[in-house]
Amino acid sequence: MSDTVRVEKEGPVRLEALEGGAVWRVILDTPKANLVDMEKCDLLSEIFLRAGEEKGLKAVIIQGEGPHFSFGASVPEHLPETIEPMLRGFHRVFHRMLDARVPTLAAVRGQCLGGGMELAIFCDRIFASPDARMGQPEIVLGVLAPVASVMLSDRVGRGAAAHLLLSGTSVTAHAALSIGLVDEVADDPVEAALTYARDHLLPKSASSLRFAVQASRVGFAERFRSELAEVERMYLEDLMATDDAREGLSAFLEKRDARWSNG
Repeated sequence: MSDTVRVEKEGPVRLEALEGGAVWRVILDTPKANLVDMEKCDLLSEIFLRAGEEKGLKAVIIQGEGPHFSFGASVPEHLPETIEPMLRGFHRVFHRMLDARVPTLAAVRGQCLGGGMELAIFCDRIFASPDARMGQPEIVLGVLAPVASVMLSDRVGRGAAAHLLLSGTSVTAHAALSIGLVDEVADDPVEAALTYARDHLLPKSASSLRFAVQASRVGFAERFRSELAEVERMYLEDLMATDDAREGLSAFLEKRDARWSNG
């Protein structure tokens, strides 16, 4: 790690500045689960809003504190009475990431599931430890993963994306590497991400990097915003009106098998 680490912010999301401020580490800091809840969403949105204004920033590394990246989004906040502000607050994070136009790197250890995996796959590159496991288990709870539904196929192709989204299964780091879900498997993914930033990003102009990020996502950004809005509407208005969506979430919280009515 860099000899100098400046702590910019503490709390459930910790922000540290490295390399004279050219690299930020954004750390989900509620181990071991590092659940992505509404509070973390607000903090992540704030961080990426600020990142867009930091002229010398060349990379943001996202990681989880402890043995796991994230078990995913907070299930209680997905119940009907709280799902709308939760979902919109979560999606705001990705809009802010797009707006910031800063290269993003995910350093993944252990479980990287649900909303946590969506946060990771939205990054430009993913570095995973050998014990990492990645998956979108939302379907097991009778719901779906809006961000992954829109953009996972961009990473792994439609067939592999459909398998992950429809089965809810998780894959090992090496299996993820084989399908392009992660870019590198390393014993220390944080150090691997920082090494990548030092070798490939820090020698470059910060302003030119932002234009390069923007250029590489021109078509994607327009499609992502449009399609995510439609999937968000479907989730809130159609899916959450079904008995099975409510049953799946309740069954998870009550630690029992779901009793599907298929409607």
